[in-house]
Amino acid sequence: MAQEAIHRGPIPFEAAPTERPSRARLFLIALVIVVIAEAIGNINIPVGTGKIVLLPLLWALLLGGALGLASPRLPALLRLRASTQSAAAAFLQPALLIFIAKLGLLVGGSLPKIFASGWSLVFQEFGHFFGTMVFGLPVALLLGIKREAIGATFSVGREPSLAIIGERYGMDSPEGRGVLAEYLTGTVFGAVFIAVLAGLVASLNIFNPLALAMGAGVGSGSMMAAASGAIAAQQTPEVAKDVATFAAASNLITTTIGTYFTLFLSLPFTIWAYGKLEPILGRNRPDTVRAPSAAALAPAHEETAIGFAEMLVAWVLIGAYGLIGNYLTYGVIPDAAVVGGMAIIIGVVILGWGLYVLSARKLPAVIWVSLIGMALTYPAMPYAAEIAAMTGKINFLALATPILTFAGLSIAKDIPAFRQLGWRIVVVSFMANAGTFLGATLIAQFWMHVPVT
Repeated sequence: MAQEAIHRGPIPFEAAPTERPSRARLFLIALVIVVIAEAIGNINIPVGTGKIVLLPLLWALLLGGALGLASPRLPALLRLRASTQSAAAAFLQPALLIFIAKLGLLVGGSLPKIFASGWSLVFQEFGHFFGTMVFGLPVALLLGIKREAIGATFSVGREPSLAIIGERYGMDSPEGRGVLAEYLTGTVFGAVFIAVLAGLVASLNIFNPLALAMGAGVGSGSMMAAASGAIAAQQTPEVAKDVATFAAASNLITTTIGTYFTLFLSLPFTIWAYGKLEPILGRNRPDTVRAPSAAALAPAHEETAIGFAEMLVAWVLIGAYGLIGNYLTYGVIPDAAVVGGMAIIIGVVILGWGLYVLSARKLPAVIWVSLIGMALTYPAMPYAAEIAAMTGKINFLALATPILTFAGLSIAKDIPAFRQLGWRIVVVSFMANAGTFLGATLIAQFWMHVPVT
């Protein structure tokens, strides 16, 4: 697997020594993009009775992608060569581990609340993580998409899903391109689509509003806000408050514990389903859309290998970028406590990576990092409250912006492959998003046993 090169110790960059300064330039460009994106901040766009929330992470993705696409026509100082774009893809994995550590620290302190949420809030997660495959995979295969369909339909393709696919297959694999395409289409179109769908389903009055609210917790802050807003707008003020509460609780579970659902349940099941359905719906059907050739979907350049020392520097810099975003967008001054909180997050990543290596890489690094984070903030652990307070000052969305920056800077080299998928991946993304919302709503409705009036 392409990504394995990142995990096997200090392997030098494939680039010539004369190209090494571009790594420093890469992080400088990333810093500028993060600052611009966070300075733009959150923008709310009203859509009927609801609204779409455009977050800094979207601006970072678009700015990075635009810079990469425009590179051939830019001055040399701003130009991103193919080797630099490949390096951006390689540094995406370390950035994702910082985000996973924050989620682990978040869920540890919330475990008692999650345990007290009831069976409906627990079992609706199966709808979130199997609905994407049930709705999306058959459509993807009918449209001629091959192994990209696994990455595009095993989840809604948020940050933890990028980490899982990136570590198992590498982001330059077909599965990696599939999850990135799902991420891109979900980020750009997902909030609009889920708001319209949620509002339409709510207006039919066939589901309990709280079941719809749990369905809205798809694991994306912007999509959850759009969907829950469209649902709440059609309820009484009292019910609207409950909708917001249940949507937030569901989104917390999907964003945190959902990592384990996708890793151990939905991804293996999607791989199995692909093996069963692809011969029936895919290549053996004479009316199947012709899938892109392997040469067309192959990465233009090999993924850059990075060693542990370079990863350590990357974790520190990415953490610093997160502190900048935390200040610009959320107004949290990076004082000693906040910097200490970031040091804890980076420490969790380093310790998790160490256990990952010591265990012969039998469990993904994301699991080790998540478990350590959860253990540190579990209420029964010593100093859990102090650790939660320090790391709680850092908004997890501020850590998502650097991730999207590196993703955006690496997009240009994969645009030819993305064009091969074209409109089909957008359709598949919509089906996956519809599946996660409707699947969770159906299961929550069943477990609530509340008649709809």
